[in-house]
Amino acid sequence: MRVENIDIGYSPRPWQMQIHAELARFSVLVVHRRGGKTVLAVNSLIHAALDDQSGAGRYAYVAPLLKMSKAVAWDYFRQFAGKVPGVIFRESELRVDFPNGSRIRLYGADNPDSLRGIKLSGVCVDEVAQCPPELWGEVLRPALADLAPASWALFIGTPKGVNLFSELYQSAITDESGNWYAAMWDVDRTSVIDPIELEDARRTMSDAQYRQEFLCDFSASQDNTLITIDIVSEAVQRHINDEAWLEGLPKIIGVDVARFGDDRSVIQKRWGHHAYEPGVHTKIDNMALVGLVAQEYNEFKPDALFVDGGRGEGVIDRLRQLGYPVIEVQFGARASNDAHFTNKRSEMWDGMRAWLEAGGCLPNNRHLKQDLNTPTYSFDQSNRMVLEKKESIKKRGLPSPDLGDALALTFAFPVRVKPKFDGPQPADSAQLKHEYDPYAESAMGAA
Repeated sequence: MRVENIDIGYSPRPWQMQIHAELARFSVLVVHRRGGKTVLAVNSLIHAALDDQSGAGRYAYVAPLLKMSKAVAWDYFRQFAGKVPGVIFRESELRVDFPNGSRIRLYGADNPDSLRGIKLSGVCVDEVAQCPPELWGEVLRPALADLAPASWALFIGTPKGVNLFSELYQSAITDESGNWYAAMWDVDRTSVIDPIELEDARRTMSDAQYRQEFLCDFSASQDNTLITIDIVSEAVQRHINDEAWLEGLPKIIGVDVARFGDDRSVIQKRWGHHAYEPGVHTKIDNMALVGLVAQEYNEFKPDALFVDGGRGEGVIDRLRQLGYPVIEVQFGARASNDAHFTNKRSEMWDGMRAWLEAGGCLPNNRHLKQDLNTPTYSFDQSNRMVLEKKESIKKRGLPSPDLGDALALTFAFPVRVKPKFDGPQPADSAQLKHEYDPYAESAMGAA
């Protein structure tokens, strides 16, 4: 077979040359803003497509949004792949066809169904921190399975809190199989940005922004993030080794009911300063959810059961019919302290933040950590705190923080511990409600 050398005009920088030499089957690259990571990804795909001798190589470039794929990478593909004789650009499909039969197509993580069921030889995922957490395990990893072990994946991006990108990076660092590779290139290592420009950025950006964008600091949160990464990380490191330490503190269950098809119904238990692993359920009907809540209530025996009333009317009504003392919580309702919060959801989330800062313990759950670190806050004209709406979060390409909302529900109202009885427990709803006052002000309510 005749081999032809083609100069596509790509001259790797020193750090890029090192990366190309060290890549493994699965590689995670953390690179500062404007470092040249997208150019590296595009040329990695072009090189793989040209080198593919199967005649049917299928490669993908994935960005958080399809329009971002086109805006960020399409011109790069035309610039570099356009030097290849016989290449065809199909812009309507955002696809590059090579004369050896290989193809590269651009996708958006906002439409993961477009990637399901296909076989991929290789994939580059750009700005992974903004992609949905299920993209790798549920969509891309299966797409690479048929062509293993030759198939590969390259993840690139700049840190943006706790999410799929941070988890992949940490997993790659600790992997001992040899299949994974991780590298971090901050602005001090690449030296690709002019020092004068960099100094100007340092002066005009906040410390958190500069640490995140140029120093690749996963622990840097947005300045208006309500619950920062540092707070969440510290809470995960705390552990309750003996539940006897929690005696005398209230037990609470919060239930967030799914609103839309991609949202999750979540059952969250909390005992004082200890939050348990959340129960997460997708595509579950109300009656099935009622059964799960009832089971958790019977086993946990909480002092209060708070259920989201926004889409949980059916769940609430059925639980009450069965005799469970449900307390309905409307996220958009007036806050108890309406001088400081615009609505109940803002108040609950701020109460959860205060609980975490006071020593609350969290399970090491990736989705919960991401949810807690997601919402930002602002203030209205009356200087009341406004928590970012779910709709705004989704527009940023992030999932609805359902796990965070479920834990926040456990801070809906102060709760005191129900008195213990030696004899039979009351069975009907009215008697159960009479055992405790969920609105009572007490020292326990802050637990």
